[in-house]
Amino acid sequence: MNIWAAGSSREWVDKARRIEALGYSTLFMPDHLADTLSPFSALAIAAQAAPTLRVGPFVLNNDLRHPVVVAREVATLDLLTDGRVELGLGAGYAGPEYLQAGLRFDRGLVRVARLGEAVSIIKGLLAGDSVSFTGEHYTIAGHQIHPRPVQRPRPPILIGGNGRELLTLAAKEGDIVSFTGATFPPGGRPAQLNGFAADDFGQRVAWVRSAGAGRSLELNVLVQEVMVVATPRKAADELASRFRVTPDVVRETPFLLAGPTGHLIETLQARRERWGISYVVVFERSIEDFAPVVARLAGT
Repeated sequence: MNIWAAGSSREWVDKARRIEALGYSTLFMPDHLADTLSPFSALAIAAQAAPTLRVGPFVLNNDLRHPVVVAREVATLDLLTDGRVELGLGAGYAGPEYLQAGLRFDRGLVRVARLGEAVSIIKGLLAGDSVSFTGEHYTIAGHQIHPRPVQRPRPPILIGGNGRELLTLAAKEGDIVSFTGATFPPGGRPAQLNGFAADDFGQRVAWVRSAGAGRSLELNVLVQEVMVVATPRKAADELASRFRVTPDVVRETPFLLAGPTGHLIETLQARRERWGISYVVVFERSIEDFAPVVARLAGT
């Protein structure tokens, strides 16, 4: 479950408890400079309110924090939640946020390379190593973090993206690969849905399988919209108009779900069989509608 914000502490706590009560396994939240809470403190409160939920950022913008700081924050959160953290990382994509904060918005390949260095540093620090690193973007001289995380060898790392370079990095260095299905231009919007259609998505899964050969990877998607309705055809037409794709793309893409609850369950099972997707995240607006699906498929 991916949730963005709350207007008060009580509202945030109530959301976490509702997510837990409905059977969801993980509370995720994004990392933006506007319209959302800052992740680490908010996740700590959510984890305290809902003691069975796993928590994590989905995903941290690597360019907003130094990797040593990220590792320490994650280790502290993992300690205080008794080992319930998943660390989502991304290369950053919202150009306007960089501009507003006075940060340089480098081209994609540079941001991906910087993320790759950060992942190496973070993995070593979370494993308890004394890390020395000299790269193009970061230099670390014999640093070791305190505290150590509870999970061993470290909390799982999810890396999200759509382009080949980022998905290759995720396949080689992550534990969970999250597909976004979209590329964002420097201005941030509108998104280019160049990984949305089934064939394009299948190509990206093939990239990951090739780059991560021999590794045990979990595949994740963030479903952009869930519509629980009796008439899937009508819903497909509506979503096609909204996302500017064809109804056939709506029916086949792993990023949309439309139909009765039983149909959604069958669709997710078919997608797991076809592509190996075993980890699905939905937005807060779908919390109630998607709950019967969670009840049926959780742990399978």
